[in-house]
Amino acid sequence: MDSGAPEPSLYTVKALFILDNDDNRLLAKYYDPKLYPSMKEQRNFEKHVFNKTHKTDSEIAFLEGMTIVYKSSIDLFLYVVGSANENELMLMTVLNCLSESLNLMLRKNVEKRSLVENLDGVFLVVDEIVDGGVILESDPQQVIQKVNFKTLSEPAYGFVLFDYISGSAELQGERTQSA
Repeated sequence: MDSGAPEPSLYTVKALFILDNDDNRLLAKYYDPKLYPSMKEQRNFEKHVFNKTHKTDSEIAFLEGMTIVYKSSIDLFLYVVGSANENELMLMTVLNCLSESLNLMLRKNVEKRSLVENLDGVFLVVDEIVDGGVILESDPQQVIQKVNFKTLSEPAYGFVLFDYISGSAELQGERTQSA
């Protein structure tokens, strides 16, 4: 009983990439080795996607037999790519999780400069959301917690120094009393 529908698969995401507003790659992960196996093919695909999407207000595109959901933020473009028959809502969930996780990690400063300065953390965030094309997490709070980034603002530097000095003074007093 063949209905012609493709078999359901956990391998939902084919690629995920972040470009700046000049079409420069900042991060790219391709999860299907048969899809654009060379760097040149990947860059051509990214350039084609960027040229078709950077001036539009929509959130979804169908290019080269792929479903692409995307979002822009200041000077960045975030893309999640799936097969042509992939559920757009699942891809959009990954995109929203990525966007919100970056928003939390970069303290609402999602722009090229801060992303490049924290690229190691961005790779960790991407790896927590998608692994090998399988969606692992869709809750940004859980992603940030797993990669161990502090979402609350750091205490002011002077207070940390004051606490350190006052803690040292207390330890010095304890040492002299015990000796």
